[in-house]
Amino acid sequence: MTIAALFGMLFLCMFMGMPIAIALGLSSVTTILIFSNDSLASIALKLFEATSEHYTLLAIPFFILSSAFLSTGGVARRLINFAIDCVGHIRGGLAMASVMACMLFAAVSGSSPATVAAIGSIVIVGMVKAGYPKAFAAGVIANAGTLGILIPPSIVMLVYAAATEVSASRMFMAGFIPGLMMGGILMVAIYIVAVVKGLPSQPFPGVMSLVHSGLRALGGLMLIIIVLGSIYGGVASPTEAASVAAVYAWLVSVWGYRDIGPLKDVPWRRDGEGTASMLMRNFASLPMVMVKSFTDKEVNHVVRDASKVSIMLLFIIANAMLFAHVLTTERIPHTIAETIVAWGLPAWGFLIVVNILLLIAGNFMEPSAILLIMAPILFPIAMQLGIDPIHLGIIMVVNMEIGMLTPPVGLNLFVTAGITGESMGWAIKAALPWLSLLLIFLILITYIPDISLFLPNYLDSLRGYKS
Repeated sequence: MTIAALFGMLFLCMFMGMPIAIALGLSSVTTILIFSNDSLASIALKLFEATSEHYTLLAIPFFILSSAFLSTGGVARRLINFAIDCVGHIRGGLAMASVMACMLFAAVSGSSPATVAAIGSIVIVGMVKAGYPKAFAAGVIANAGTLGILIPPSIVMLVYAAATEVSASRMFMAGFIPGLMMGGILMVAIYIVAVVKGLPSQPFPGVMSLVHSGLRALGGLMLIIIVLGSIYGGVASPTEAASVAAVYAWLVSVWGYRDIGPLKDVPWRRDGEGTASMLMRNFASLPMVMVKSFTDKEVNHVVRDASKVSIMLLFIIANAMLFAHVLTTERIPHTIAETIVAWGLPAWGFLIVVNILLLIAGNFMEPSAILLIMAPILFPIAMQLGIDPIHLGIIMVVNMEIGMLTPPVGLNLFVTAGITGESMGWAIKAALPWLSLLLIFLILITYIPDISLFLPNYLDSLRGYKS
């Protein structure tokens, strides 16, 4: 009765068009008031604990803020130029460079829609001008943008870590090789299509041009080293690394590249100025830049937009945590786990059920909400069947990638349609041919656990050897 009431109320609210956060909260509160002995005070306490007890969740606003600064500044453009100089001379190289740029930006943003918006708004137009079909360009970017939640640092991985209390650092490590693998699969597929269709390539710009574009993109590339290096090296937790990333992203966008903020369009070097005096003058201006940033309209706009996204996401998480609380107190996950285990399903059969459930849910719900609802149910079953929780997490993240490309709630499809000015139906048709690659990749990730577990296990063994 409790299970039917909880999920019945949830789906009824969703079918009525209610926002997912409100649907989660209302169904949870209604179930508590009717079927549970908990008081209203416990509801308020749980909502407070949802965002205060989970230290890992504090990383989400910081990664969103760093992503906002990098998307607004010229970091994406410089990463794209560097990627084009690296692989643009190969047939279909501009599309391959777009995938490479998505991979690089994913490693500094942690968000899939942000990756599509930042990279796609520049490269789709460039690919069309270079002679690529518009649908081809849009489909590549929509699919490559999903790497934003697979290549660490990933906001979705942080949500899974908070929901299951597994190590966020190990989740990040586990996503690194699958992210590179998926990007490589897309690039190989692009090359094959480019050879068959005779898509254009660009002349190699030369080693010096490649070095120069790499140096110009170094500000963004250093963020990858700072964040992932500090986490993998055990120097900082994901939350600490995220806070450093937010400050560094502001520093690069406002003071380094000067694409926004009080120093916008102010060159680093003045006419006839020596290197030493240039460096001294610019470093001396840093305190002034920090003060003026508080009143700068562009910087405030970036912070305000990041705050809106953070509040929206944390509101969803808080209500989903309340929903998970009801599941746990009513022992719903344990009941479901015992039922499924009693069926005698093997681990591989259970993973088929998991993928089907998540693929269906991805059509209708936002990834963070899906993880917070499904993870508490699936996690105990996976543990009883001997499935590694980190492996389960990567499987769920890859399913969320596919959910970004399936209507009616495919976030990447909305962003792609907005960038291209085309209809939602057009964006779906453009992304559909590439979606089959993600489905094949999902099968590989599901049934070859070492793809996900090799790096975290290897790094753990190194730490054990050193100790």
